[in-house]
Amino acid sequence: MELLLAPWPWYVSGPLIGLTVPLLLIFGGRVFGMSSSLRHVCAAVYPGKVEYLRYDWRKEGLWLLLMVLGLVVGGYIGGNVLRAENSVAISSETVNDLSQLGISDIQGLAPVSLFSWSSLFTWPTILLLVVGGFLIGFGTRWANGCTSGHGITGLANLQWPSLLAVTGFFIGGLFATHLLFPLIF
Repeated sequence: MELLLAPWPWYVSGPLIGLTVPLLLIFGGRVFGMSSSLRHVCAAVYPGKVEYLRYDWRKEGLWLLLMVLGLVVGGYIGGNVLRAENSVAISSETVNDLSQLGISDIQGLAPVSLFSWSSLFTWPTILLLVVGGFLIGFGTRWANGCTSGHGITGLANLQWPSLLAVTGFFIGGLFATHLLFPLIF
Protein backbone atom coordinates (compact mmCIF):
# COMPACT_ATOMS: atom_id res chain seq x y z
CA MET A 1 0.00 0.00 0.00
CA GLU A 2 2.90 2.35 0.69
CA LEU A 3 3.95 2.02 -2.97
CA LEU A 4 0.57 3.47 -4.02
CA LEU A 5 0.68 6.32 -1.48
CA ALA A 6 4.12 7.66 -2.33
CA PRO A 7 4.92 9.63 -5.50
CA TRP A 8 6.60 7.45 -8.08
CA PRO A 9 10.08 8.45 -9.26
CA TRP A 10 10.57 9.67 -12.81
CA TYR A 11 12.48 6.55 -13.83
CA VAL A 12 9.37 4.44 -13.15
CA SER A 13 6.54 6.73 -14.26
CA GLY A 14 8.36 8.06 -17.36
CA PRO A 15 8.88 4.66 -19.01
CA LEU A 16 5.31 3.64 -18.11
CA ILE A 17 3.98 6.72 -19.90
CA GLY A 18 6.36 6.02 -22.77
CA LEU A 19 5.01 2.49 -23.11
CA THR A 20 1.54 3.83 -23.95
CA VAL A 21 2.66 4.76 -27.48
CA PRO A 22 3.86 1.33 -28.66
CA LEU A 23 1.01 -0.43 -26.83
CA LEU A 24 -1.62 1.74 -28.53
CA LEU A 25 0.03 1.25 -31.92
CA ILE A 26 0.40 -2.51 -31.46
CA PHE A 27 -3.16 -3.01 -30.21
CA GLY A 28 -5.20 -1.31 -32.90
CA GLY A 29 -3.07 1.39 -34.52
CA ARG A 30 -4.41 4.08 -32.19
CA VAL A 31 -2.82 7.44 -31.44
CA PHE A 32 -2.78 8.93 -27.93
CA GLY A 33 -4.15 12.43 -27.43
CA MET A 34 -6.85 13.87 -25.21
CA SER A 35 -8.08 16.71 -27.44
CA SER A 36 -9.56 14.25 -29.95
CA SER A 37 -11.95 13.11 -27.25
CA LEU A 38 -13.69 16.49 -27.46
CA ARG A 39 -14.55 15.81 -31.10
CA HIS A 40 -16.00 12.42 -30.16
CA VAL A 41 -18.10 13.97 -27.37
CA CYS A 42 -19.45 16.58 -29.80
CA ALA A 43 -20.23 13.88 -32.37
CA ALA A 44 -22.12 11.90 -29.72
CA VAL A 45 -24.07 14.90 -28.41
CA TYR A 46 -24.67 16.73 -31.70
CA PRO A 47 -24.77 13.97 -34.34
CA GLY A 48 -25.23 14.61 -38.03
CA LYS A 49 -25.75 18.37 -37.86
CA VAL A 50 -22.18 19.36 -38.75
CA GLU A 51 -20.18 17.68 -41.52
CA TYR A 52 -17.04 17.49 -39.33
CA LEU A 53 -19.03 15.46 -36.78
CA ARG A 54 -20.62 12.99 -39.23
CA TYR A 55 -18.79 9.77 -38.52
CA ASP A 56 -19.21 6.69 -36.34
CA TRP A 57 -17.81 8.01 -33.06
CA ARG A 58 -18.50 4.67 -31.36
CA LYS A 59 -16.15 2.88 -33.74
CA GLU A 60 -13.45 5.58 -33.84
CA GLY A 61 -13.57 7.15 -30.42
CA LEU A 62 -15.31 5.01 -27.83
CA TRP A 63 -11.98 3.64 -26.58
CA LEU A 64 -10.67 7.19 -26.12
CA LEU A 65 -13.80 8.34 -24.26
CA LEU A 66 -13.45 5.35 -21.95
CA MET A 67 -9.79 6.21 -21.41
CA VAL A 68 -10.71 9.82 -20.55
CA LEU A 69 -13.32 8.53 -18.09
CA GLY A 70 -10.65 6.26 -16.61
CA LEU A 71 -8.28 9.22 -16.25
CA VAL A 72 -10.93 11.23 -14.42
CA VAL A 73 -11.84 8.34 -12.11
CA GLY A 74 -8.17 7.46 -11.59
CA GLY A 75 -7.33 11.10 -10.86
CA TYR A 76 -10.07 11.24 -8.26
CA ILE A 77 -8.91 8.00 -6.63
CA GLY A 78 -5.27 9.09 -6.72
CA GLY A 79 -6.01 12.57 -5.37
CA ASN A 80 -8.55 11.66 -2.70
CA VAL A 81 -8.16 8.02 -1.74
CA LEU A 82 -4.51 7.10 -2.28
CA ARG A 83 -2.85 10.45 -1.57
CA ALA A 84 -0.86 10.75 1.62
CA GLU A 85 -1.02 14.02 3.57
CA ASN A 86 1.41 16.70 2.37
CA SER A 87 2.43 14.58 -0.60
CA VAL A 88 3.10 17.68 -2.73
CA ALA A 89 6.54 19.14 -2.15
CA ILE A 90 6.95 22.77 -3.22
CA SER A 91 10.28 24.55 -3.03
CA SER A 92 10.66 27.47 -0.62
CA GLU A 93 11.45 29.81 -3.55
CA THR A 94 8.12 28.92 -5.17
CA VAL A 95 6.28 29.47 -1.87
CA ASN A 96 7.91 32.92 -1.57
CA ASP A 97 7.08 33.82 -5.18
CA LEU A 98 3.45 32.75 -4.76
CA SER A 99 3.07 34.65 -1.48
CA GLN A 100 4.32 37.83 -3.21
CA LEU A 101 1.48 37.33 -5.73
CA GLY A 102 -1.07 37.01 -2.90
CA ILE A 103 -1.34 33.22 -2.99
CA SER A 104 -0.55 32.11 0.52
CA ASP A 105 -2.60 28.98 1.27
CA ILE A 106 -0.87 26.31 -0.80
CA GLN A 107 -1.73 23.19 1.18
CA GLY A 108 -2.77 20.14 -0.78
CA LEU A 109 -2.72 19.67 -4.53
CA ALA A 110 -3.87 23.18 -5.52
CA PRO A 111 -3.92 26.62 -3.83
CA VAL A 112 -7.30 27.24 -2.20
CA SER A 113 -7.09 30.93 -3.13
CA LEU A 114 -7.22 29.89 -6.80
CA PHE A 115 -9.19 26.64 -6.74
CA SER A 116 -12.21 26.98 -4.48
CA TRP A 117 -15.88 27.90 -4.85
CA SER A 118 -15.28 31.26 -3.16
CA SER A 119 -12.52 32.21 -5.60
CA LEU A 120 -14.42 30.99 -8.67
CA PHE A 121 -16.16 34.33 -9.28
CA THR A 122 -13.15 36.61 -8.78
CA TRP A 123 -11.79 38.49 -11.79
CA PRO A 124 -8.39 36.77 -11.89
CA THR A 125 -10.02 33.33 -11.84
CA ILE A 126 -12.63 34.27 -14.44
CA LEU A 127 -9.85 35.70 -16.62
CA LEU A 128 -7.80 32.53 -16.25
CA LEU A 129 -10.75 30.25 -17.00
CA VAL A 130 -12.30 32.13 -19.92
CA VAL A 131 -9.26 33.58 -21.68
CA GLY A 132 -7.02 30.66 -20.78
CA GLY A 133 -9.63 28.13 -21.84
CA PHE A 134 -10.14 29.91 -25.16
CA LEU A 135 -6.40 30.09 -25.81
CA ILE A 136 -5.93 26.42 -24.95
CA GLY A 137 -8.83 25.39 -27.20
CA PHE A 138 -7.65 27.59 -30.07
CA GLY A 139 -4.04 26.47 -29.69
CA THR A 140 -5.03 22.82 -29.58
CA ARG A 141 -6.95 23.08 -32.86
CA TRP A 142 -4.28 25.25 -34.47
CA ALA A 143 -1.49 22.86 -33.48
CA ASN A 144 -3.69 19.92 -34.55
CA GLY A 145 -3.35 18.28 -31.15
CA CYS A 146 -2.77 18.80 -27.46
CA THR A 147 0.28 18.52 -25.25
CA SER A 148 -0.28 14.84 -24.55
CA GLY A 149 -0.75 13.95 -28.21
CA HIS A 150 2.25 15.89 -29.47
CA GLY A 151 4.45 15.34 -26.41
CA ILE A 152 3.90 11.62 -26.07
CA THR A 153 2.80 10.21 -29.42
CA GLY A 154 4.22 12.82 -31.80
CA LEU A 155 7.68 12.95 -30.26
CA ALA A 156 7.81 9.15 -29.96
CA ASN A 157 7.06 8.95 -33.70
CA LEU A 158 9.79 11.55 -34.40
CA GLN A 159 7.33 13.97 -36.01
CA TRP A 160 8.80 17.38 -36.77
CA PRO A 161 5.46 19.25 -36.27
CA SER A 162 5.17 17.72 -32.80
CA LEU A 163 8.64 18.94 -31.88
CA LEU A 164 7.63 22.44 -32.97
CA ALA A 165 4.34 22.22 -31.07
CA VAL A 166 5.97 20.97 -27.85
CA THR A 167 8.59 23.72 -28.11
CA GLY A 168 5.77 26.24 -28.52
CA PHE A 169 3.89 24.78 -25.54
CA PHE A 170 7.02 25.07 -23.41
CA ILE A 171 7.76 28.65 -24.49
CA GLY A 172 4.10 29.58 -23.93
CA GLY A 173 4.21 28.07 -20.44
CA LEU A 174 7.33 30.03 -19.55
CA PHE A 175 5.76 33.23 -20.95
CA ALA A 176 2.56 32.69 -18.97
CA THR A 177 4.35 31.80 -15.75
CA HIS A 178 6.90 34.60 -15.74
CA LEU A 179 5.03 37.43 -17.50
CA LEU A 180 1.26 36.89 -17.54
CA PHE A 181 0.74 35.26 -14.14
CA PRO A 182 2.38 38.15 -12.21
CA LEU A 183 0.34 40.65 -14.26
CA ILE A 184 -2.97 38.93 -13.45
CA PHE A 185 -2.21 38.49 -9.75
